[in-house]
Amino acid sequence: MEISDLIKPHTVFADVKATSKKQALQELARRAATITGRPEREILDVLIERERLGTTGIGKGIAIPHGKLRGIDQVYGIFAKLSTGVDFDSMDNLPVDLLFLLLAPDSAGADHLKALARVSRTLRDKGRCEKLRGSRDTDALYAILTEEDAQSAA
Repeated sequence: MEISDLIKPHTVFADVKATSKKQALQELARRAATITGRPEREILDVLIERERLGTTGIGKGIAIPHGKLRGIDQVYGIFAKLSTGVDFDSMDNLPVDLLFLLLAPDSAGADHLKALARVSRTLRDKGRCEKLRGSRDTDALYAILTEEDAQSAA
């Protein structure tokens, strides 16, 4: 599974405005509703329920909110770069400014885990995260996120 299987240029967003974790999740849910065709409230409920189990803020300014959603038939990804970092209850207490949302069908067992692992590997790359933070253009963000895909295809 490649990052380009999870996100498309129209699912990458730069300079998203949010002042709190809840507001960031609401903004992701709003955008995900348009992309998935599912109700925003349903998506937000899934994300909040997952956060109750433990934060999806993995540290170093990164969060990977995720959940399983009824009524979708594929794994959807959305990447958002916040204009300013927000408290996400991360393990290292650093504010989060890079979010990668994953929504998987109810029936997706291994695919959901593969997607999480792939996103985690991609965002563990310190140089890549520095490039993401230095870019304000959605096309550039998409290119940075998927550059490994292009290298492995060559």
